[in-house]
Amino acid sequence: MNSHSKRKTIDKSLYGLMFFASIVLGTALIGIIAYILIQSAGRVNLSIILGPISESLLPMIISTSWTVVVSLATALPIGIMTAIYLHEYASSSRVNYFLRLAIDTLAGIPSIIYGIFGLLLFCRFFNLGQSIIAGGLTLSIMILPVIIRATEEVLKTVPDSFREGSLSLGATKFQTIVHAVLPASLSGILTAAILAIGRVVGESAPVLFTIGIARHLPRTIFEPGRTLTIHLYYLTKEAIHPDDFSQAFAAAAVLIILILIINTAVKIIGKGFGYTGENID
Repeated sequence: MNSHSKRKTIDKSLYGLMFFASIVLGTALIGIIAYILIQSAGRVNLSIILGPISESLLPMIISTSWTVVVSLATALPIGIMTAIYLHEYASSSRVNYFLRLAIDTLAGIPSIIYGIFGLLLFCRFFNLGQSIIAGGLTLSIMILPVIIRATEEVLKTVPDSFREGSLSLGATKFQTIVHAVLPASLSGILTAAILAIGRVVGESAPVLFTIGIARHLPRTIFEPGRTLTIHLYYLTKEAIHPDDFSQAFAAAAVLIILILIINTAVKIIGKGFGYTGENID
């Protein structure tokens, strides 16, 4: 067997391994979702949302949705501006090095530390108490590294010709970023938002410390609440009979559906701004 044949054999083997890994990933995802939906069959209906407040999941859905909104509304602008500064302005400075170190450190901090920090700073120092806004602000700090990294990576994919063409027409650097770079980076920004949503919805420790476990319909973001993740935890913790577990699976199914709805809404909003879901080559 000559060297060319060996390379072709190696390439086919690697392709087969990558294809197999993709199949495993897709099967795992479909399997998890299918198992939860099967276990919750017969329990996921309109009554689980529109029934009496004391029995339905509506308060948890509202609390989770408000938490996502507060977190993204706080973290997205800060994360995008930080990514722009790091890539467009401070590419080789000590400030850049310090900020990257801080971002890497934030990404590695356990979530329970964020919960304690949010409890001390937002709940007690700023006297917000256990509330949705306190939890949202805490989670916004936690998702900053995800947003910054994803935005910065997509900024690197924007061709320099975009910048050079805009500057040659007399635009300032800021105008170039706003009108040329950011529109071309929208795909990465939306990806960052979707990743951040998954992180916010899936967290429990920071939410437990800062938002609380109050099972009521929050009227404002300054009230405590109970997210679907925390509700799912308590249902599983207190489950004794098979029927208790079926309630937990129903809550899990609603959580998955909520994530799909939010992610779809983000993509629809992106299409409204001209995002097609394709990255720049």
